[in-house]
Amino acid sequence: MKQIPFGPNYDEMLHPEKIPKSLRQKVLNAKSDEFNPLNLFNITWRKPDGDINRVVLPKALTGIEANIIVLVGKDFPSGSHKVGPAYSTLIEGAVDGTIIPGKHHILGPSTGNFGIGVAYICHLMKYDATVIMPDTMSKERYARIKHYGANLELTPGTESDVILTLEKTHELNKKAGNVALAQFELMPNYRFHRHVTGYSAIEAVQGIGNSRIALFASAPGSAGTLAAGDQIKQAFPEAKIAALEPYECSTLADGGRGQHRIEGIGDKMCTLIHNVLNTDFIALISDEDAVKGLKILRDGKSVLENYGIKPSTVDALRDVFGVSGVCNVLGAIKMAKYLRLGPEENIVTVATDGFDRYDSVIESLDKRTLEINDSVLNRWYQDIYLKADTFNILDTRSDKAKQRLFKQKEDDWLKFGYEKSYLDAMKSMKFWDDEYAKLHHYNEMIQNMRKEDD
Repeated sequence: MKQIPFGPNYDEMLHPEKIPKSLRQKVLNAKSDEFNPLNLFNITWRKPDGDINRVVLPKALTGIEANIIVLVGKDFPSGSHKVGPAYSTLIEGAVDGTIIPGKHHILGPSTGNFGIGVAYICHLMKYDATVIMPDTMSKERYARIKHYGANLELTPGTESDVILTLEKTHELNKKAGNVALAQFELMPNYRFHRHVTGYSAIEAVQGIGNSRIALFASAPGSAGTLAAGDQIKQAFPEAKIAALEPYECSTLADGGRGQHRIEGIGDKMCTLIHNVLNTDFIALISDEDAVKGLKILRDGKSVLENYGIKPSTVDALRDVFGVSGVCNVLGAIKMAKYLRLGPEENIVTVATDGFDRYDSVIESLDKRTLEINDSVLNRWYQDIYLKADTFNILDTRSDKAKQRLFKQKEDDWLKFGYEKSYLDAMKSMKFWDDEYAKLHHYNEMIQNMRKEDD
């Protein structure tokens, strides 16, 4: 059992206070040393004081009556919440005996943050790793992966060409000793987000408005984060779930497969782990709006203050978001207007990562824009945030809409060797509840094997 890597189970990621007291302070101290393996126990949505790491956006920014609560992912180890699914997939394989240190080489298909998470986790848990991703992602992503010691295998194209990344991963996975942490198709990703993100979202709204969630909005890459919606609907059956896509790559909405600039989402597929049963709406967001929206939060201090946002709040928001996080906020605003949500109602979304990996994206915006000054930023702010419209929203609650999404999932995954009977099973909520229930087995196994490793 000495070969099983140690780390938290799902309940400890949700409730770090359950980590053994003898270990807890050491875990908190490890935050100052990025490469301390105890940082595995810092994979959580909680701050050191135990509160959920969240921000409630000022209504002067959103222009709506409803409350938008953002779960903040930048403070996870490696700088993104995607480290959680990476760890969960690896530790379940270790528990099952299908991933063994020194024997297996880890593959991490990604467009960025999951790959960074794979590289980081593998560094801490002593696995060799290769991250497979498109060759036009931000340079900061590549640098972070190399910093963590993983190899890079780049495939042609952009964010929207992730299917080539999957094909390359399946090819490499045929080599003896290679094991893929396939985020788009393996259920630990679903389990992490349904349990850890779902319950964290439920707690995050307590004391705000009516303390309930009216809407959970998230842009799917792997669609793992959307699994939080399954748990949210258990607590608040009236809650709606909105999947957000780039307008330029509206795959779930209408089969569109264009190029776009929102790294981490819009991957030209209905992923295997996407439970479309609980996706009520699909909303399309302009990639240029998401990038410009980030520019406003980053460099529009005087503009935001002129609209009454406190200087301390403006400063706090500068580092919280990446492009996909801004996309999520714009989608939340759009859906709040569509659903006519009032001042007591709450929307939860996520900021997957922070600004630290988007300098080059803003540099690109600056280069392709003739002039950016406060007057321009003020116009962008009004158009993008305050005047967000309710166009390009698709209601997917009907049986006809569900069948179209099921068909799309078949088209995407039968070619990778999945049986139609397996895909058909996903049409029942029992499939997803049974997958989630496996979490209890892994909770116990991880904890028991960690004790044996002490």
